Formats: sequence, structure tokens, C-alpha cells
Amino acid sequence: MKQRLGLSTRAVHGNPDARPDWAPIAPPIYQSSTFTNPIGSTAEVLYTRYGNNPNQVAIAQRLAALEGAEAALFVGSGMGAVALAHLAVLRPGDHLLSSEWIYGGVHRLFAQEFGRLGIDVTFVSPTHARDWKRAMKKTTRAIFVETPTNPLLRVIDLEPVATLCQTEGLVLLVDSTFATPINFRPLEHGADIVIHSATKYLNGHSDVIAGAVAAAEPVIEEVRKLMQVWGQALDPLAAWLIDRGMRTLAVRVERHNQTGLRVAQWCATQSAFAAVHYPGLPSHPDYDTAQRVLTGCGGMLAVELKGGARGAERFLRALKIAAHAPSLGGVETLVSEPRLTSHASLTPEERARAGIPDGLLRFSLGLEDADDIIADFTQALAPL
Repeated sequence: MKQRLGLSTRAVHGNPDARPDWAPIAPPIYQSSTFTNPIGSTAEVLYTRYGNNPNQVAIAQRLAALEGAEAALFVGSGMGAVALAHLAVLRPGDHLLSSEWIYGGVHRLFAQEFGRLGIDVTFVSPTHARDWKRAMKKTTRAIFVETPTNPLLRVIDLEPVATLCQTEGLVLLVDSTFATPINFRPLEHGADIVIHSATKYLNGHSDVIAGAVAAAEPVIEEVRKLMQVWGQALDPLAAWLIDRGMRTLAVRVERHNQTGLRVAQWCATQSAFAAVHYPGLPSHPDYDTAQRVLTGCGGMLAVELKGGARGAERFLRALKIAAHAPSLGGVETLVSEPRLTSHASLTPEERARAGIPDGLLRFSLGLEDADDIIADFTQALAPL
């Protein structure tokens, strides 16, 4: 029986094979759009738009090994991964159930674009399995969940949702970007398809835009066909950078877990914050679920400043180490306002219903020393 490798080993090597003599330890960049074909061969054509460039293949195999999936595929963006994963399993006339607690860009995709393709979408509060059941239609084909959620870090218990999907013959798609396969592997909890914005932790250095899908081989082949016709292939250099980033994924996430908890505990003691959202704190509504299903609670943290939008702006202007920028998952600490970035496409009323008030800040804690991050936040709070 083949030994099952640890997550850190899989992040570095994937499923390693014996290396030939003089093989490079760091892979080359296959910065080529096309490759020579054997004359008369019916074998698959190697063409970077098809997603079979060696750099693309290497990271796909590694992600599949990390997620415990049969196959995986990287595409040009996280939004591309969400769109193609859903289009692989949905057809015109189908109905999708989506959690209400999702990234604003995905909400816009579902609410504005899927209708043009003949796909009906209903948004459901994900806290109770019976709500999913009530919202089902005869045409329901799939359920989409993001966990932990952006930006309030809600942790959804997948098992009741997965049981419903198995009973009703639905496909369960899960965006696991915040957790990464180090902290959570949705396939082990009944999901069928895992989606990542590889821009974030998988790459980890804020220098790539990419997305990824992991699932059974037939699903990935369908995603691949869509990728080829919709032009979502990943550039070889981007694939090489993700390859490099994934080699340190396990150690980076371990550090993010440590720093996230430390900074969250400090934030919880600060009177300037009306609320602190971090699943590793006992005060978080999903603390028990997080303790049961997550290996670690990660480096994402949200706080609500008592001073509202004005207080948030004063705090942001005073920061010296943390940068005011969207995105997340890099080695540097970033702070963003969801009302102006990730959830800007929602109306103020929709944001209020989602629990995202003005004054809410989302921290992506980096790999700096935790004491230095806390000191930076301390001096930024001083004028408030």
C-alpha cells in the first residue's frame, strides 16, 4: 500500500516520482504557447491555451494531491474558476442554491449574469439545513457555499448540506479560498467540487491572478473544455510562480494561523472595536464548528470600528506596516474596507443584511512578527 504523504510534503512535491539524473530541482518555465507534435500522432496536442503546458500540469497535480481530488485545473482568475466550475455542472433551465454569505463578485455573477444564461439562482441563509430544503425546486441541480466566508469569517458546517445534496442528487460546490487545503479539505466533508482563488494563499506573494478547481476527473475535463473555449488558460509564468508559492504553503499557513489567533485575541481587548470576527475566538458564533472542522483558523480577521467609516479612514491613514489594499493571502499584512472593495457591488441595504456595516475592516495578516503588527494597529488606534 502506497504511503499517504503529509500535507507539507504534498505541497512541496505533489506525488513525487523518482527523478532522473541531472533533473533540475527548481522546474524551468515553459514560456511557450505551443509545442512540436509527432507527425501522424492522434495524441493530445500540447498547447498552453488547452491547459496542458508542463507548468500548468505540475500545479494541477499538486493541488489535486493536497485536496484529495482525482484531478484539478488552474485557470486565469478566481472568478473564472467559480464561473467555469458552475457552468460545468449547470445547464439553461437549471436552478442553483447559493449561500447568502459569499464574495460580492460571485454574488454579482449569480444575480446578474447567470440569468442571461438561463440559470436561476436563489440565495439562502446557510445556517440551517431546512432552509436549503425549503428553497429547492424541481430544477435545482447544485448548491454553492463559501467557507470560511468573506469578510465575517463564518464557518459553515458542510455535513448537513452534503447529506442533503447526496439525498437529492445535487452537486455541492465549495469555495475554500480562505481555509486552503492545509486548514480544510471540503471533499473530505462531502463536497463534490472545490474552488480556490489561487491569487490568494496558494500563490501567497501578491504577484499572480489565478483560480483553481479540484474535483473528479469527468468534472475537471468539463471545466477544461469550457476553459479552452472561454479563453481562461493560465500563463506559464503565473503557473511557475504558483508552483513556487505552493512549496511553502504549509509553513505559511501555520504562521498565518498563529498570527491570526494572536492578533484576534489582542483586538478583542480593544475598546475601539465594537466587534471582532475571528473563528478562533470563543465569542465567534461558529467557534465550536471551527474547532471541529478546521485545522487552524487562518490569517483573516475582521473588526468593526466604533467610529464607523470616518473612524476606519483615520485608522487606515495612520498605519505604517499594514498596507491599505484589496486582496489577501500574501506575505504582507493588508487591510481593506469591504464596503468599497469585495462587497462594493452590493447596495448599503444588502450589506447591512449581510452584517457588513460601514466601519468594518478586513485584515489579511501577513508573515511579519505579530508584535510588530499589533504595535502598528496600536499606534493607528491612538488618535481615535
